Parts: sequence; structure tokens; C-alpha cells
Amino acid sequence: MRALAGLIAAALLAMAAPAAADPTAAPGYMLEIVRHPGAVFAGLARDGESLLVTDLAAGRLYRRGPDGRFNAFGPVLPHGLDAFGDPTGPYRVARQGAAYIVAQGWTPANTEESRYDHALLEVDEAAGVRVVSSDFWNPYDFVTASDGFYVIDAARNSVERLSANGGRQTLFTFARLTASGSTLKSLSPTEFGAQQSYAFDAVPTGIAVRGDRLYVSLFGGFPFVAGSGRIVSLPEAGVAPSARVEADDLNAPVDVVFDASGHMLVLEHGTFDQAGGWAPGSGRLLRMTSDGGRETILDGLTRPVSVLTWDDRHLVVSALGEVLYFLTRNPEK
Repeated sequence: MRALAGLIAAALLAMAAPAAADPTAAPGYMLEIVRHPGAVFAGLARDGESLLVTDLAAGRLYRRGPDGRFNAFGPVLPHGLDAFGDPTGPYRVARQGAAYIVAQGWTPANTEESRYDHALLEVDEAAGVRVVSSDFWNPYDFVTASDGFYVIDAARNSVERLSANGGRQTLFTFARLTASGSTLKSLSPTEFGAQQSYAFDAVPTGIAVRGDRLYVSLFGGFPFVAGSGRIVSLPEAGVAPSARVEADDLNAPVDVVFDASGHMLVLEHGTFDQAGGWAPGSGRLLRMTSDGGRETILDGLTRPVSVLTWDDRHLVVSALGEVLYFLTRNPEK
């Protein structure tokens, strides 16, 4: 089952969606918008003074240096549209030594399965590719562990621990989430009864490490009910894992990171309507405050995907389509 269907929209669908005004940053922040025509941006990572970004439209990795130019490097990875019409390819990337680790998504529809599909890959500048493991259904995000990686398998609804020798162990499987029929009636008054409750996949997406805990964003599967998403945390090692809710009432949270001050940042993909799909401008970047509240620091996003903490003042956000958002906090903020 493709639990992530609807998360990564086809480029044509994104282009056909109603136009929304440019996003706005909160007071105390400056926003720069950068476009690269034809791209469908997804994963973000830092590589020295350069930005790494994955492009689902071309199956490429790009490096954007201080000069602002996008330079493709490494291999052309499998890419295209899956059976749901969503683009698939290199979801996430991170630098590791002289190589790059890539989370590679579904097999494109109407193509033969490649050994590089649904895998964690190690690629190099010379276009070499080594399969770290292809024992996944849909590896969407990952972080480095002491002896390997923690990998989000969005289709298995699980966090997997991958050892250095390629062995996979399921660390935690998320139970299905529920919503009441009264909530779902706003999506389809004739389909959902007010007295019923409905279960849907948790669909883990982003993962971050803070202290000795793993933080995971639960996007929530179809029908993508507003407010059904949450952030949960798990112990990284040493004890039997149990999930602890860190934030709830979220609209399809797709990524979670921590800023230089230790505050949790949550990227919301947005709200969904069965007739119109993902609402343009409904995505947000939230900052969780020390008093338990939350503030919106970037609003009006259309289908954002990833957020990267660059340093103590700078953040980068990608969105499906050809756009990156660079957010700078004023020194006095």
C-alpha cells in the first residue's frame, strides 16, 4: 500500500493548482525566494558553504554555492511518476565523508524495477552508486546513527534501524490514527457519518535527533484531516521504545528539525480538500516556544517539503515545484 500517495504531487498538478500569493515571514525575519525553472525540489542538506538539494523532476542532486548557481553532480537516479501520478526519485540527501547518502523512493510507473529503487544509496561525485540497503518499501527520510542510520519507511509506517553492514531492524511501528465522523463530514457530508470514527495510516515523514531521542513527524494518511498530524518522540536506544506526543493539532506535518537555540521547528504541508486537493498557501513553518506555545515564522507556503537549519540565523525551506525559501532572522530577534 502506498501510504505516502498524495504527499508528493505531480509537477503538472502543482503547476495547475490555483495561484497563491508569495509566502510571508514573521516580523524579525527576512525572506528571499529563489526559483530554478523545471525543478521539483525535495531534500535539503548542508555541504560546507554549499546547499545540497534533490530534484525529483530530473533525478539529480544539485549543489548551490555562494554564487547562487545550481550545479548538478553525481548520477542520474531513477525518477518519474508513480502509479498515482506523483513524482518519485531522490527524496533526501546528506553528506557523509567523501560520499552522499540518498533516500531513493518508489519505482516509477511503467518502468522495470531497478536495484536502486526504494533504497538507501551511497553516491559519489563521479556518478558511482552503492546500494546501502534496498530492504524498504518507501524510505522517505533518515538520520545518522552511531553504527548506521535511522530510516523512516513511510509505507511501512515505521522507523527502521539500519546497521553499517546493511542489516535492517524495525525500531517502532506507528499505530493508525483516528478521526471522528463529525470532523470528516467537513470533507464529505454524504460519505462520513457523524457517529462513526475512521482510522488512517500515521505516515511518518521527517525525522530528527535531539539529545537521546528521535523526533518524528506523523503526516497522517488520506483523507488528510486538518489537525490530525502530530510530532512524537522515541528513545534512541537502550530501552523498549514507546512514542511520546510532543506536539499535536498539526496540518500534515512533513518535516521536523531543531534550531540553534534548541526550539523545535515543524513544517506543515497544509490542508486538504477532496474537491480541490492541497490548498494553495496553507503550508506553514512553525516554531515551538519554550512556554509550550507555537509561532508561525513562515506562512502562505504551497506544498512545502523540507526545512533545513543552516546556522543560528538562517533557515531554508523547499516546496514542490521550482522554489526555495531562504529565511534570515534579524540579529536582535
